[in-house]
Amino acid sequence: MNILAIETATPASSVALGTDDALLAMSLQVDRRGHVRFLVAAMDYCFQQVGWTPRELDAVVVDVGPGLFTGIRAGLATAQGVAAATGAQLVGLSSLDALAFRAATGRRIIWPVVDVRRNEVATAPYRPVPGGVIRDGAPEVVNPKGFAGLLDATAEDTLVVGDHQTLPAGTLRGIHRVKVGRPRWPSADVLLELAVARMAKGDLPAPDDVRPLYLREPDVTINWKDYRQEAGWPD
Repeated sequence: MNILAIETATPASSVALGTDDALLAMSLQVDRRGHVRFLVAAMDYCFQQVGWTPRELDAVVVDVGPGLFTGIRAGLATAQGVAAATGAQLVGLSSLDALAFRAATGRRIIWPVVDVRRNEVATAPYRPVPGGVIRDGAPEVVNPKGFAGLLDATAEDTLVVGDHQTLPAGTLRGIHRVKVGRPRWPSADVLLELAVARMAKGDLPAPDDVRPLYLREPDVTINWKDYRQEAGWPD
């Protein structure tokens, strides 16, 4: 099975090509604003390295969030376009899942964090299990004080991964049983691995079911009623 993986939900954009059992090519760039420019060049590079054409893809996997609104939209739109043009299966995965999976530890509860701006982070608890992790609670958006409260209320040893460097200094100070670690950002190679496991179970969504996971309203919204009136469109 030939798979294209696209990660643009955070400043660390990445693209990977691989099969069921091997990563064949990958490109990565850290740039909070350069998702769209990076994607085209990165996909061209990976296809050239592997010697594939898009028509040879069986699946396209993309990070649907949470994360940066512009990045999520860029990645999902690109993945949808490639899947529609090639007939490949479209698979959406969470940035929190990818962070927790790569950080899998033997015993600590994993709390991945993703910066979603407005002095807030997206997070959820994950419990390590043989071969990976399982989510142990619903994803939510919290401010630093709220995140510290979640950790302080946990009686078990905890590992915080992801973009915890965006938290104000001292946020985790005084909270016992908490360590911080890597990875800082999700990456396309992990999405590829997670997609293989998901497809092996036959867990294949309909294309329309792959939607962005924002967890809150965007910073800027369009008032479609006023826009229609200004444009002279009928209601």
